[in-house]
Amino acid sequence: MPDDTPRPNSPEARDAASVIHPLTNLKTHLEKGPVVIDSGKGVWVKDIHGKDYIEGMAGLWCISLGYGQDRLVQAAADQMAKLPYYHLTNHKSHSPVIELAERLLEIAPVPMSKIWFANSGSEGNDSAARIVWYYWAAVGKPEKRKIIAHQRAYHGNTIASASLSGMHYNHASFGLPLDGFLHVTPPHHYRNARDGESEEDFATRLADELDALIEAEGPDTVGAFFTEPIMGSGGVIVPPPTYYEKVQAVLRKHDVLLVSDEVITAFGRTGNMFGSTTMGLEPDMLVCAKGLSSAYIPISAVMVNARVFDAIAAESDRIGVFGLSFTYSGHPVSAAVAREALRIYKEEDIVGHVRAMEPHFQGGLRKLLDHPLVGEVRGKGLVAGVELVRDKDTHQAFDPALGVGPFCNERAEDHGLIVRAIGDTISFCPPLIINQVEIKEMIARFQKALDDTLEMVRGLDQNAV
Repeated sequence: MPDDTPRPNSPEARDAASVIHPLTNLKTHLEKGPVVIDSGKGVWVKDIHGKDYIEGMAGLWCISLGYGQDRLVQAAADQMAKLPYYHLTNHKSHSPVIELAERLLEIAPVPMSKIWFANSGSEGNDSAARIVWYYWAAVGKPEKRKIIAHQRAYHGNTIASASLSGMHYNHASFGLPLDGFLHVTPPHHYRNARDGESEEDFATRLADELDALIEAEGPDTVGAFFTEPIMGSGGVIVPPPTYYEKVQAVLRKHDVLLVSDEVITAFGRTGNMFGSTTMGLEPDMLVCAKGLSSAYIPISAVMVNARVFDAIAAESDRIGVFGLSFTYSGHPVSAAVAREALRIYKEEDIVGHVRAMEPHFQGGLRKLLDHPLVGEVRGKGLVAGVELVRDKDTHQAFDPALGVGPFCNERAEDHGLIVRAIGDTISFCPPLIINQVEIKEMIARFQKALDDTLEMVRGLDQNAV
């Protein structure tokens, strides 16, 4: 294994001395330092030492069109030269944001009325939560403020979106979640089903649990349910086929708004332009980011249907102004890049390409089910999770203290592959432009990491004896 200790005055050491890193053990980072990425092309990135990696996570689930998309670079440069900044407050606008909003409304998976722009998925979900509260106040039901999401969900890292998230690390020592944010069992049959419980029965039980929670809290106090069509950072959890059908019936029964968090799943990732289409969701609001600009520049969007918009418009008239605002909302350079990204998705038929690559990607990973460590492979389109287990028959997990998933993640990097360990699930989310040859190479490199991890686990077992 390579020596990870940063050399004095190296970029790695300078980083450790000056930068706070998200989703990172900060104390460990002071000793270990980062992998410093220097350049990228297509699905490949290169570090400052010249080592090449397949970027198997599209960065943070986001650089969907890969590196080196000259059209996106040029779109940014052209708009920077023409109008580098303008805002949307007090009746101002500009052409890039108008055209982007029009295009998003054209491709929305269900009829939507207007688009609210922000700068990240976290801000988008935070805005959606605030719009939920504003909406219910507007229709005379301000007490409908409670919001439900899944345990293990990830909706962002503002105070509200971190409260929506169901991750322990989002809450611990931050004093979160805020009051009024509730969480239900994630729809992961492999981990959460009872003995002998079918996917159908599991979906029914979870929908009944949601119904019971709303009843217990009081339907007149519950305003919205947030969900990811496929849970990304929770371990790439794909709900059973009838889960969302049953959940949406519960939401309609209690007049609870549905917000679809498509920060990861929008723009072709699941084999449709939106994950809501793939999973049969009909949301009142939809949040997208990441792939919206292929991560070339920060931008997010919240789609709002007519029911919600008409009410908040009337409320803003009563108050005198809609009080939600960001300086960079609908930034012209970001909007221009996103507008160009949507053109590329359409002109290059990225959705069609994802569908063509899906059998090679999902099928190739599922062949790993023969490996002694692999308990489950799950995913849709070009997103997947491979869960490592101690006992394949009983689904017994490894003790988290062993760090089996993180070990596998590091061995993958040794072999020139960047993936992400979510506990003992290794997640994959490559750029959507990946081809069949690159998929084969990505899986071959991961196979080597799996074998290294198996050797480590067997060593642990021998030492235990």
